[in-house]
Amino acid sequence: MDKTFDAIVIGAGQAGPALAGRLTAAGMSVALVERHLFGGTCVNTGCMPTKALVASAEVAHKARRAADFGIKIEGGVSVDMRAVKARKDGVSTTASRNVEKWLRGMKGCTVYQGHARFVSSHALRIGDERIAADRIFLNVGGRAAVPDLPGIDRVPYLTNTSILDLDVLPRHLVIVGGSYIGLEFAQMYRRFGSEVTVIEQGPRLVRREDEDVSAAIRTILENEGITVRTDAECIRFEARGTDIALGVDCAASPGETVGSHVLMAVGRRPNTDDLALDQAGVALDAHGYITVDDTLRTNVPGIWALGDCNGKGAFTHTAYNDFEIVAANLLDGGARRVSDRIACYGLFIDPPLGRVGLTEAGARAAGHRIRIGMRPMTRVGRAVEKGETQGFMKVVVDAESDRILGAAILGVGGDEAVHGILDVMAAKAPYTVLQQTVHIHPTVSELIPTILGELRP
Repeated sequence: MDKTFDAIVIGAGQAGPALAGRLTAAGMSVALVERHLFGGTCVNTGCMPTKALVASAEVAHKARRAADFGIKIEGGVSVDMRAVKARKDGVSTTASRNVEKWLRGMKGCTVYQGHARFVSSHALRIGDERIAADRIFLNVGGRAAVPDLPGIDRVPYLTNTSILDLDVLPRHLVIVGGSYIGLEFAQMYRRFGSEVTVIEQGPRLVRREDEDVSAAIRTILENEGITVRTDAECIRFEARGTDIALGVDCAASPGETVGSHVLMAVGRRPNTDDLALDQAGVALDAHGYITVDDTLRTNVPGIWALGDCNGKGAFTHTAYNDFEIVAANLLDGGARRVSDRIACYGLFIDPPLGRVGLTEAGARAAGHRIRIGMRPMTRVGRAVEKGETQGFMKVVVDAESDRILGAAILGVGGDEAVHGILDVMAAKAPYTVLQQTVHIHPTVSELIPTILGELRP
């Protein structure tokens, strides 16, 4: 006989635990199922561990630049990868354990550890147990996608998950994929001391960005000694002793890159292929994402999908916002929608990229008549003072409504400064509100009103 609950939450990523907290606080009995690590991608294989590694790499980079600031470091700089990994593991493990402790101590919440599979639209099997509920929330996340490229089945390779287990420094790390995950690892390992090559099939890095942003990012990475190869065709793999040879050209011999380690960073796929969703009748799209409406309901009444598995966002902050939308609509009588949120994200290389809204190209494609404000970081006092002048700031404004359509801040503090623009966009206020606001000096943010005062067609 099934054990029944008011709600079942599958997955303890960003959305799941918070939703369990709201549901139990509302008096519901909740079963939360997690088959592996509590905290999901962000805590275990995503944001927290990678940003801990980025922080270590940044310290090594700054130490090497100490003489630029009048500081002497005797004996040079060395990196202890075991210590770096141990620090990263501590950050991640502590966060995961805290999530698990919170859930296990949550009144009204029963935690199951195991692999849940549907047996009907509102019942699941976990090992030898069956549980059921009228409300089921899927928060099962995603994992690295590894395309079936020639020879890849005959060589060892890393993903964003397995590379976190390394406690040695690769002699030459070859990264297949020139987008957000790949570039963060590229700069990180270059700063640790590896030779690094990035191979991208497309004509430029991070293709969803404007061309000037992509070009600036490439310059930043190449300035640190990273080799970037774009327009790579016919990528193929071959064992070469203990090394791995990657062919990046359709010709027989030219364009070969030989590395000691290979990281595959070519995208993500949802964890929806082993839940027996067909038993519940839950619809998937062509890429395996769970189909949801603007309030995150699936095609099956009483089943919702949140986070990376629904294809509505691939970030921790969008997953958490999914929780907020569902909780508000279900418990607070709200009418919140996914389409209300403004796209925003960061690329956490150094200097970072903070991005909100539309790109310049995206705004033009959408038919907007636009005005643009730009300023290189060489003309931002805070950047000059810190000796970090790479990058630029760009804001895109609708020329008819005076609303800000989007912005990119590639530069020191850009991932923080961009939120002021995001907030004005969310308030649906004209750009003049921000232009006329006095900001603190000396900061990066203080230049945003200046840029908005220099808009050009």
